[in-house]
Amino acid sequence: MKLEIQLNSLHPWSDDLEKMCAQLFENLKRVYSEDKKLPHDLLSVLQFVFQSPLMPALELVEKEAVTRILSQSNREIFQVVGSSGTPYICFPNLKYCPCPAYQYSVLTHEDYIMCKHVLAMNLALAMGLYKEMTLSDEEVSRIIQDMD
Repeated sequence: MKLEIQLNSLHPWSDDLEKMCAQLFENLKRVYSEDKKLPHDLLSVLQFVFQSPLMPALELVEKEAVTRILSQSNREIFQVVGSSGTPYICFPNLKYCPCPAYQYSVLTHEDYIMCKHVLAMNLALAMGLYKEMTLSDEEVSRIIQDMD
């Protein structure tokens, strides 16, 4: 049993890591809402935690590539248009993305804790920098069903 606990603590999405990420996004939300700027010290911490995906994710946010899609029944998904123009559907409470980088760098090799699309979604949410659209429940269901 002790071995299982030790192995579990090495998992890239341990409770501690999840809490730390939530706290970072909450700090970003607070700081960005006050000044509409990303301070250097917070940027440094974000870079340390999220590594290589951070700058491309910030570029996606800057390019307004993140869209919050609400259904009529208030279900929520996000569409993040990648740098290649491919749209990816992300869910606000999951770290999953159908992109190849997620499969390779997050799941298989565990190089990063999230891909740039999921990170862009979280950054955009914290900074309030996303487009918004409302669709019918059927349209949102179709989008989810069409995910690769």
